[in-house]
Amino acid sequence: MSIAWGSLLVVCLVSIAIGVTIVVLVAFALVGISARVDVPAGGPDDGAKTLSPTAGTAVAGICLLAVALIVGYGLWIIIS
Repeated sequence: MSIAWGSLLVVCLVSIAIGVTIVVLVAFALVGISARVDVPAGGPDDGAKTLSPTAGTAVAGICLLAVALIVGYGLWIIIS
């Protein structure tokens, strides 16, 4: 019995890349959702440019949809 080290390396690298991608997409979704929160006047972020609530919600929705598609594809590969 031999181990296909090249294939094992590919599986490890793809798993790490997909894991990081999912974490980054969820982080961007949280940033998009935070655009809906009002920034208090006179705070350290006063005058800073932010996303509009509509754009933030759209960014969050697109990121979460991408995460759902990635996870669903992974489950489909496992099941089939």
